[in-house]
Amino acid sequence: MNEEYMTSKKPPLKKESTIPVLGITGGVGSGKSEVMNMLHDEFGGALILADLVGHDLMQPGEISYEQILARFGRQILDEKGNIDRKSLGAVVFADPEALKDLNQITHPNIHAEIVRRIEAFRQEGQVPFIALEAALLIEGGYEDILDQLWYVHVSEENRIKRLMEGRGYTREKSLSIMRQQLSEEEFFRHADVIIDNNGSLDETRESVKDALYDKGLYI
Repeated sequence: MNEEYMTSKKPPLKKESTIPVLGITGGVGSGKSEVMNMLHDEFGGALILADLVGHDLMQPGEISYEQILARFGRQILDEKGNIDRKSLGAVVFADPEALKDLNQITHPNIHAEIVRRIEAFRQEGQVPFIALEAALLIEGGYEDILDQLWYVHVSEENRIKRLMEGRGYTREKSLSIMRQQLSEEEFFRHADVIIDNNGSLDETRESVKDALYDKGLYI
C-alpha cells in the first residue's frame, strides 16, 4: 500500500481538556470491530457504536421508539411491547417511502445521542480518546464531530474471503454489498489515518499503536 496513506493529513492531536474523537470506518468485512476492540481493551479508549445507540433509542420509552410507533403503528411490536426489528424491516424494505421515513426518524436521534455521549465522556475525563464507529460515518455527516477519521483498509479479495468464511456469504452477495458502499478511493480521500488490516492481528495492533503514538495518545 502507498506509504503516503499511512501518515496523518492533520497535525498531531494534543493532550488538552477536550478528549479527541476518532471515527473508525471501513467497508464490510474490513475488521472495524477488531480495531474497535483493540482501542478499548488494549489502549483504554471509550467506544461508541452507532448501531448499538440506535438499538438503545428503540427501547420502550426512548425517543425513536415513540416516533416509530407514531409512524408505523403497534403492529410492529412483539408480545412484550418491544419493537420487532424483523417486522419493522419487512415493512420498510418493501416500501422506499417507509424506509425514508424510518431513516428520517432514527438518524437525527442517533446523531444527537452520540453527541451527548461524547460530551459525557469528556466531562468524566477518564479516557484518552473516544472511538466512534458507524456504518455511514462519512455519508451520515459525522465528520464535523470527529478529530480524526480512521479508515480500516483491507483488499477487496481479502474482504470477500473473510465474508465467505466468517458469515457464509457467497462471492456474489459479498460483491453486491460492497458495491453499495463507498469506493476505496473515496475512503482514502476522507481518511486522516489508514489502518492496514490485511495481515495478522499483531500487525494490525502495531498499526493502531503507531497511529495513536503519532497523535500523542499512546506513550
